[in-house]
Amino acid sequence: MLQPVPKIVAHAKADPSVVEAAFRQSIERKLTYDLGKTFDTATDNDWYHATALAIRDRVVDVWMASRQKTREQRKKRVYYLSIEFLIGRLLLDSLTNLRMVEPARRALASMGVDLERLRSGEPDAALGNGGLGRLAACFMDSMSALQIPAFGYGIRYENGLFEQRIVDGQQHEVPEDWLVTGNPWEFIRADTRVPIGFGGRVDYAGAAEPTARALWYPDEVVFAVPYDTPVVGWRGRHANTLRLWSARAADPIHLETFNRGDLVGATAARARAEAISRVLYPNDGTSVGQELRLRQEFFFTSATLQDLTRRHVDEVGAIDTLPDHAAVQLNDTHPAIAVAELMRILVDEHEIEWHKAWAITRATLSYTNHTLLPEALESWPVELLGRLLPRHLQIIYTINWLHLRTQDERGLADPAFIKNVSLIHETGERRVRMAHLAFVGTHAVNGVSALHTDLLRDNVFADLARSSKTRIVNKTNGITFRRWLHESNPDLTALLTEALGERVLDDPATLKELERHAGERGFVARYAQARAANKERLATLLRSRTGVKVDPQALFDVHIKRIHEYKRQLLNLVETVALYQELRADSGRDFAPRVKIFAGKAAASYDRAKLIIRLANDIGQVVNNDPEIGDRLKVLFVPNYSASLAEAIIPAADLSEQISTAGMEASGTGNMKLALNGAITIGTMDGANIEICEHVGADNVAIFGLTAEEVAERERAGFSGEEAIAASPRLRAAIEAIASGAFSGGDTDRYAPVVAALRGHDRFMVAADFDEYWKAQRSIDRLWRTPDKWWRMSILNTARMGWFSSDRTIREYAADIWNVPVSLDPHA
Repeated sequence: MLQPVPKIVAHAKADPSVVEAAFRQSIERKLTYDLGKTFDTATDNDWYHATALAIRDRVVDVWMASRQKTREQRKKRVYYLSIEFLIGRLLLDSLTNLRMVEPARRALASMGVDLERLRSGEPDAALGNGGLGRLAACFMDSMSALQIPAFGYGIRYENGLFEQRIVDGQQHEVPEDWLVTGNPWEFIRADTRVPIGFGGRVDYAGAAEPTARALWYPDEVVFAVPYDTPVVGWRGRHANTLRLWSARAADPIHLETFNRGDLVGATAARARAEAISRVLYPNDGTSVGQELRLRQEFFFTSATLQDLTRRHVDEVGAIDTLPDHAAVQLNDTHPAIAVAELMRILVDEHEIEWHKAWAITRATLSYTNHTLLPEALESWPVELLGRLLPRHLQIIYTINWLHLRTQDERGLADPAFIKNVSLIHETGERRVRMAHLAFVGTHAVNGVSALHTDLLRDNVFADLARSSKTRIVNKTNGITFRRWLHESNPDLTALLTEALGERVLDDPATLKELERHAGERGFVARYAQARAANKERLATLLRSRTGVKVDPQALFDVHIKRIHEYKRQLLNLVETVALYQELRADSGRDFAPRVKIFAGKAAASYDRAKLIIRLANDIGQVVNNDPEIGDRLKVLFVPNYSASLAEAIIPAADLSEQISTAGMEASGTGNMKLALNGAITIGTMDGANIEICEHVGADNVAIFGLTAEEVAERERAGFSGEEAIAASPRLRAAIEAIASGAFSGGDTDRYAPVVAALRGHDRFMVAADFDEYWKAQRSIDRLWRTPDKWWRMSILNTARMGWFSSDRTIREYAADIWNVPVSLDPHA
């Protein structure tokens, strides 16, 4: 009979053998009593679940203690609202933060189970797409590490964004099935479900003024059911909650309809309700898809605000003290409807006078902007918003009326100015501007890099900044080193720990001391060996994923991010064609042997981005099968990019492609992860590239291309790509090859839209920046041929990236926006 498991406090300095034995016994009990399996019948998935549940028990101990302390001390909480949380795999992450990786490895090995095999079999949580979701996950990790009481709020997508499959070079989307065997990390809280209303009618209660209390009678109610995942911080000192909402119909089946024989109609309401939490970013190219997106955004935002206001009233009492106890951060415009919803809760449900409610709302909410592209600043048709959320449209109209009246009182009555600051876009289809709503309804708006924030202040929100007391501040993004260095790159982490001591695991600033080792031959050799081992592992993975064998000794040139025209995968591909042509024309040229690695998903409705994916695969098909080229150039598109795939690619990267059109990338975090692991950045002066350049030194990056100001000037001048093509024989030859069907089996129509864009308006300055990009790439070739210089630059990149820790970013949010205390001691 199994004995009770001794309780081991996760971060206590316990005897390793005791921890190992206790953990083994815990796994055995989970396997037996939770899964009903024996050693003989257990599959790898059973072992994974048993191990995860055993880890979760230790996380829960920390979680419960953290929650109790927060309640007892009435600490202010941070509530982080994000449509995405790209948390990746949690097995190794939790073990790392509990400092239990090696005890767990030994405990499993004693039962004949390999930890790495379990880790690789864990499904990625399909809760995000790219940088937005990964940033939210990093912030959750840092808030737990810094012991800031916090909740992350989002949606529990059953089928995620999509699984990307490449068929005949083209992206095909199929549903993610990450929940098919269950999720051992979460707790369902069915007893705290929240009703979410849609549609219906509104009656004013007792007065007809726009600011009066109203009663909303929805004609549809969907329930939001919370699923909680504890997020444990570094060394197991604190744990916070990631609460994800799942949509449920009020009635699972309409029994009368079912009994009449209409089996499909009987579950139609359930299907409509549960579609809300089915898929991330449904295609909004149709009116149905657009409505579903709005339903999703309101669903999780309303559930969150109802949840946190209920918690506040239960624990504190008076709702008017909400800003003293809650800091609500809106991660981009998706939860911007929070401004109207919090006003509804305060005015209609708690009967707070309008102007007082407005002060509470603004003091509670803050907003992070993540885009400079006008088309990405969300807006909703007035007709749709009024039909789906009639009370909220009334509130938005009232906010706008008061907002514009204030401008008139201040003497700011210029029609162009009023048009720019109005929450309603009046030209053509009338639409509600959600970024405008977020701006006027919050006390602080932040950009995510220095350049991005300047552009927000001077361009995107220039008039709004004049119209409102909202502060615009900068909070440059960061990444959690625990995931993106310690876990992803254990060989390099072991070397850093040996050279700098264990304190490097607690304080990223310690990395600066690595500079003194950059010229030590022995250290340089071991640093290079760690990279080589990572490249060997990645080469094996690439062959299994793509079928292409690559030389691990070649330069690994990495371009991994969401596929979008402004991120300019196309520029990289045009340069790849030009390089291929040069290699074929002069096989003796002294170019560095390269493996160009692309990965990323295109939005299902983004045809141009999907065409770029096809071009990458078509180019790879030709280049990789050309015997004259051999291993001097390989081009791979790795399907189904995810957090776990990034963890394999980033530690093996030699060159980091950060080549967005200047002025269009808000920040980027992939650039930080790659530079931290020693990849040398080739990039434009855009987003956080500028700050990376400042911190690691201009001599340790390869910067090229137009600046944001120069891009804007060319836009105003009506720049045409044909101008650059005419002046560059190399560029012209590459584009003509693509146009002629050289990479599409003679099909001259396949890439005609891409070629036309390059020759025409060239909005993303691909042709304009090509020659400078080519020169920068050739400087990389020369550098690769001088290993002493290469490795010194690589080591200095790692050494000087300490500032880009998300712990630093969160400390800045805490001090400047949230007004919550946090220890400045990295060891606390």
